[in-house]
Amino acid sequence: MTAARRQRKPWVHTVPLGLGTVLLLMAGPPFLRPAQASTTERVVVDPHRGLALNGFDPVAYFSDGKAMMGRGEFEYRFAGAIWRFRNEGNRAAFMKDPEIYAPAFGGYDPVAVARGVAAAGHPQIWTIIGERLYLFYSPDAREAFSASPEGMTAAAERKWPAVLRSLGP
Repeated sequence: MTAARRQRKPWVHTVPLGLGTVLLLMAGPPFLRPAQASTTERVVVDPHRGLALNGFDPVAYFSDGKAMMGRGEFEYRFAGAIWRFRNEGNRAAFMKDPEIYAPAFGGYDPVAVARGVAAAGHPQIWTIIGERLYLFYSPDAREAFSASPEGMTAAAERKWPAVLRSLGP
């Protein structure tokens, strides 16, 4: 860069960028990266926002038959997480019976749990079997579960206490 250009653009030399800043800029803004769930909780929670289901409404899976984002003005704290809902009616239904609407195994993939592993399920890869919501890590895991839901659920329930212990306090 020429001396004349440096004089026109003094910010080039006045904004020091440390290695941490460069790495942060290379990673991109957090809203462009997929949210990663914490695997130290009994309920899968976005570690940056504290949201269960990455902000999806757990009641909507049942009432609307699809994954729908909740809204910030309709929140409820339960099981160490913040749950969001599309409307007051969904929040009220969850508050009355959270065990009905909260995903089985805290949102961990039941196929992984059946293997003794805690793998966070994705809120857009789901199914409802026997009036329970199950989330899966991948479409392949959902397919494996759907082939034998009773057997897979029984295996996951046997392994769940050990998986819980592996998650910590």
